[in-house]
Amino acid sequence: MSLAPRLAVVIPCRDDAAYLDACLAALAVQTHLADRVIVVDNASSDDSAAVARRHGAVVLHESAVGIWPAAARGYDEAMQDADIIARLDADSRPHPDWVARLVRSFVADPSLGVLTGSAEFYGGTPLQNYLGERWYIGGGHYWIKKWLGIPLVFGSNFAMRTRVWERVRDQVDRGNARIHDDLDLTIRLRSSDGVRYDPQLRMPVSARPVQTLSGLSRRVFKVASTFAASWPEGAAWRRSEPATTDAASVAEWMPEGDDWTPEYGR
Repeated sequence: MSLAPRLAVVIPCRDDAAYLDACLAALAVQTHLADRVIVVDNASSDDSAAVARRHGAVVLHESAVGIWPAAARGYDEAMQDADIIARLDADSRPHPDWVARLVRSFVADPSLGVLTGSAEFYGGTPLQNYLGERWYIGGGHYWIKKWLGIPLVFGSNFAMRTRVWERVRDQVDRGNARIHDDLDLTIRLRSSDGVRYDPQLRMPVSARPVQTLSGLSRRVFKVASTFAASWPEGAAWRRSEPATTDAASVAEWMPEGDDWTPEYGR
């Protein structure tokens, strides 16, 4: 009988101690606990690191400010002993079955390399929450799938096999703090990586990104910056794949949006 894959959760955090406390409390009551929770303290001036330690998380420090530098540092650490690397933001509030759903999905489908989900915004007005879910995140999923041919990886709610990160870790613009890390990751992925979007894998996230026009505009304009930084890799006509795929690369675990993500620090 196959053992369950080891799953590590990576949370980049900058000056978000109160949100982080609630996020880690939600992870502590999962029906299937993560094997490791890794918080990357991104030069915080508050007690984010102390909050993480109080919850028993592994704490890393990344002095280069930005989601990509912090997230990449966490993924590198997670790949040392995890089969699946999951990602949350400090203001994510995972439902109690979030980790269990991830593990079940990867065990059930050996070809699944990346699983991403949708959002439930909290803390805003009903209109803000609706627009955030349907236009901001929903629109991102729709248009990125149209252009790239694979779903947008939503940084507040996704997981990937370690082998996927091993393949792209030197391709992504991991030191660039001025782009959307999750969109940049999506651009480097291919359909053979087994990218899947599950709209039922929902994640409560803060409505902070959609509460001001200026904040929302910055995040939308960053889409263009991300494609410019990765060009021509993000061109639809550059995304054809080799005719053959190494079957061994998917034969595991048998049987059978500052960003596209919510606001990063303040």
